Amino acid sequence: MFEYYPEGWNIDTQENRTATQNFSALNDACREGRILEGRAVVCDAGHNLMVDLGFTHGIIPREEGAIGIRDGKVRDIAIISRVNHPVCFLVTGFEKKADGSVCPVLSRRAAQEKCNRERIGRLAPGDIIDARITHLENFGAFADIGCGIVALLPIDSISVSRIDHPRERFSVGMDIRAVVKSIENGRITLSHKELLGTWEENVSQFSAGETVAGIIRSVEPYGIFVELTPNLAGLAETKDDVSPGQQASVYIKSILPARMKVKLVIIDTFDFSYRPSAPKYFFTGEHMDRFVYSPEGSEKEIVSTFGETPP
Repeated sequence: MFEYYPEGWNIDTQENRTATQNFSALNDACREGRILEGRAVVCDAGHNLMVDLGFTHGIIPREEGAIGIRDGKVRDIAIISRVNHPVCFLVTGFEKKADGSVCPVLSRRAAQEKCNRERIGRLAPGDIIDARITHLENFGAFADIGCGIVALLPIDSISVSRIDHPRERFSVGMDIRAVVKSIENGRITLSHKELLGTWEENVSQFSAGETVAGIIRSVEPYGIFVELTPNLAGLAETKDDVSPGQQASVYIKSILPARMKVKLVIIDTFDFSYRPSAPKYFFTGEHMDRFVYSPEGSEKEIVSTFGETPP
C-alpha cells in the first residue's frame, strides 16, 4: 500500500515526484487525500517545519508536526529531529503570503492519523510488516512502521543469539521486517527473531569438521558461547584471552539436534569493528500464528505464539 510505508520509502518514487511537481498536482493530492513525502529542510523558531517540494517549499505548522504535539503528549524534539529527513504529509490547503506567493500547508499529524486508521489500527499479533530503524537504546530498537509512527523492538526479541546492544544487529536507517508481537492500549511491540529461521534451518548451513567464522558472545566458567548466525550459537571449550565481541575462527566438533547443541573449538580470535549487515530472513510470509525454533524430538521446546492481544 503506497501511503503506509516508513518515512523515506516513497520520496523518490515516480508517483511521489509526479504529485509534488507543481501546484496543480498538489491540489489534486489535497482533494484526493493522498499521503506524500518531502524532505524537511528547516525547523524555525516556532518549531514549524519547512518542507522541500522541489518546485516550492511547504510548511508543516508545529501542531501538525506529529500526533501528540497538540496535546503535549509528545515533545517538540519529534519535530526538530526531522530536519534533513523525509517526512510524510497530507496537503491541507494553500496559504497566500504577504508578497503574493502561495505556500502549501501540510500536516504530518493528519497523515499519521490516516495511517493509524487504515493500516496500523488493523494490524493483529502475528502480522509481518516492513519497518525502518529510527534509533537504538540499550533495551531495544525503535522502528518506524508507517508514516513516522514508531514501535519498540525489545532487545531479547531481536535474535535468538543474545546481544549486549541492538547496534550489534541494526544501524539507524536500516530496513527490516518484523512480527507484531503484541498490541496494548494502541502501542505495538515487535519481534524479529522468528523471521531469522529455526535451529534446523540455521544449522543446515554448517557441517561437523568445518572451520567457520563466528562472534564471541559470552565467556562462562564452563565454556564460551560463539554466534554462528544471529539465530544460532554454539558452545566452545574454554580458552585464555578471549572476550565478548571478538571475531573468532571455530572448528565445528559436532552437531547434536536432540540436545540442540553445536560443539566448537576456538582456533583463533581477534578484535574487529564491523557494521551490521542486512538481516537474512527464512520466513517470507505475511503472518504467523506460531513459531517453533527447536527441532522435532529435541529435549527442549522453544516456541513463540501470536494471536492473543494482552488484556
